[in-house]
Amino acid sequence: MNVLILTPDRVGSTLLQRLITVYMNLHEYDRPVINLHELTNGLIKYYSEDFGQEVLGKPNGRAWGYFQTLEEITDLLHSVPHYKTSRLAHYHIKNRQDTMAEQVPFYQYLNDNFFIISAQRRNLLEHGLSWCIQTHSKRLNVYSHAEKVATFYDIYQNRITVEPAALIRYLDQYREYLAWIDNHFHVSSYFHYERHLPQIEKYILSLPIFNGQAPRSFKSTFDIEFQDWNLCHYLGSDLSGLSTQLEHGKDLQLEYSAQHPTTALAPTKHNAIANSLSRADQEFLLAHGAQYRVVADAIDQLVSKKVLVTSVPIKLQTLLEKKLLILNYDECVGVYNEWAVKHRTGTVYNDEMLTASMHREIASWHSQPKLTE
Repeated sequence: MNVLILTPDRVGSTLLQRLITVYMNLHEYDRPVINLHELTNGLIKYYSEDFGQEVLGKPNGRAWGYFQTLEEITDLLHSVPHYKTSRLAHYHIKNRQDTMAEQVPFYQYLNDNFFIISAQRRNLLEHGLSWCIQTHSKRLNVYSHAEKVATFYDIYQNRITVEPAALIRYLDQYREYLAWIDNHFHVSSYFHYERHLPQIEKYILSLPIFNGQAPRSFKSTFDIEFQDWNLCHYLGSDLSGLSTQLEHGKDLQLEYSAQHPTTALAPTKHNAIANSLSRADQEFLLAHGAQYRVVADAIDQLVSKKVLVTSVPIKLQTLLEKKLLILNYDECVGVYNEWAVKHRTGTVYNDEMLTASMHREIASWHSQPKLTE
């Protein structure tokens, strides 16, 4: 079974494709299951000693890029018998500037040979803000605790200003993504970030991609729930300093204040992160740390065999973190709401709605926090 995830990015698609690959490798198939990440920015064919056959992978020792035609990519996909998990990002298709005559046969091949998932978001404000933060961080994802701290420490410390025109551009690109899907693909499943991420294992194991096999969970394999593992993944590089504000039932303020720095992001160096966490979060990491490392090692083994292109990405920022690190956050909300009304797309948000969303999300990433306005 081949699986393709369509994405505008910033919708959990990298996490989803990595995890689908991991779960498929927990099951039994008659062929290897290998993740190729993006299809259109470079593939190579090589002989795998691990699998004793020719397989596809990302370029090794050369830059990724648009050095293959869509027809050549199709031929490569067709030339190897192993199962592929991968993604197709709309912005790569736009950047490549292939003609429609070149695109249509490629899309037809994908429709005929892949189980297709469309990754989407309900909160388009947060989607646009995530893209705007990426213009400063220059990272779509991070895969290690050290990489996250190195990428975001200065951004958390100095904060950023979002250009309204950039926010609108990313919102418009999301609308174009939806039209692209409707025009060219036979989607078998929709991954909705807000609905499915909190129970991503349930979503993955419900997909008809396991050839009728009994579902094999993270817990039954690794003796830790995926959500607990992923929480360790996040907390181990949580440089926001927000966790300590939850200690002993403290109220967590949702506004930045230069006069009251405890209400702002307090970026933490990597070697001090453990001490910056609340006692409850520290205890959670101590309780699950050993199994977290067991799973991380198992995933690293899949990377070394080139079953995975990278490890599983780390959660970057909650909506509250985004609010606190963006200097003109309120302006961004206003710009987004005007766009949503104009295009009749997405939800128009007020402060109460966004605050409630922040409360729910923080509660899922920290141990029993108490929050007030």
